[in-house]
Amino acid sequence: MTWRVAVLRGDGIGPEVTEAALRVLGACLPFQERPALFGGAAIDATGSPLPKETLAACFASDAVFAGAVGGPKWESGGVRAELGTLGLRRKLGLWASLRPARYLGLPAPLREDLARDADLLVVRDLSGGVYFGEPRGKSENGAFNTWRQSEEQTVRIARTAFRAARARRRKVTSVDKADVLEVCRLWRRVVTEVGREFPDVELEHRHVDAMAFEMLLEPGRFDVILAENLFGDILSDEAAAVVGSIGLLPSACLGDGTPLFQPVHGSAPSLAGKGVANPVGAILSAALLLDHGLGQQPLGRAVEEAVKAALREERTRDVGGNASTDEFTAAVLRHLPAAMEKPKAQSEAEAYAWGV
Repeated sequence: MTWRVAVLRGDGIGPEVTEAALRVLGACLPFQERPALFGGAAIDATGSPLPKETLAACFASDAVFAGAVGGPKWESGGVRAELGTLGLRRKLGLWASLRPARYLGLPAPLREDLARDADLLVVRDLSGGVYFGEPRGKSENGAFNTWRQSEEQTVRIARTAFRAARARRRKVTSVDKADVLEVCRLWRRVVTEVGREFPDVELEHRHVDAMAFEMLLEPGRFDVILAENLFGDILSDEAAAVVGSIGLLPSACLGDGTPLFQPVHGSAPSLAGKGVANPVGAILSAALLLDHGLGQQPLGRAVEEAVKAALREERTRDVGGNASTDEFTAAVLRHLPAAMEKPKAQSEAEAYAWGV
């Protein structure tokens, strides 16, 4: 079978790290690439960050792989490139973001004794919050956004987090600001109710400001972190301090339509074209695509193992090495055949190695 993958290369370093991910994906199985314009490149060509042709390619594919979008060029105009990402998630009906972060033995801002036990999974709601709430707008002297959260949105993302925890260490930390926000009081009530459906999973609640501190103070004690849209966005980026670089973080966006996979990092236009971008986040996003998008979990695990092996001998500049994007990708490809030959049976620890 040949899988169909819509490929949206994006802007800045997006095309470079996407190419690295596609090389690894192609070494795992045959797929048909369906390239399409996205983000700033799409604005330049069509005036829209998400042209209808791109959306049609995504709907007709088994999975979507996207690079980062945006940059100074599109920040002062009428349409921002980042609206392409938000629009794509909404049009595809994607409401759950899975963002794993695990310590890989690389240099990190945190002391090693704090970071070495970290294995986090941020489960983020993509459907509610201020990103999509109406009304919204701006005037010459002000601006406003509306934070809306429904019970239905909260129930389905909470169940996603609890199910993920069952495959990991059976603990969910729900993040809110229930002391001051009505939407967060609803969030806490609904998450607590959903938690009763999963008596084998421990549930705790944390205010987001406390969580931002505690995640760096003792990251190893957390398992699945459940958060609404804005809080989940911020906390999953903060996890870069645990693993060593935001260039290491992958993500999967799941829901009712074609799933979307993309690295967490931005387009880093100052690095574009220099061949020094870290492709790990993109390659691990391809591993999530194999697992969640195509149902090829053993291949996804093999990619993860190959990345870990490659990091023991090659590293890009952001994590203390000198390897180029191509050199690190080549290292992953060298280790991939051996990783693919490993027995499919895994220990319990390996079963939740990347949390998803």
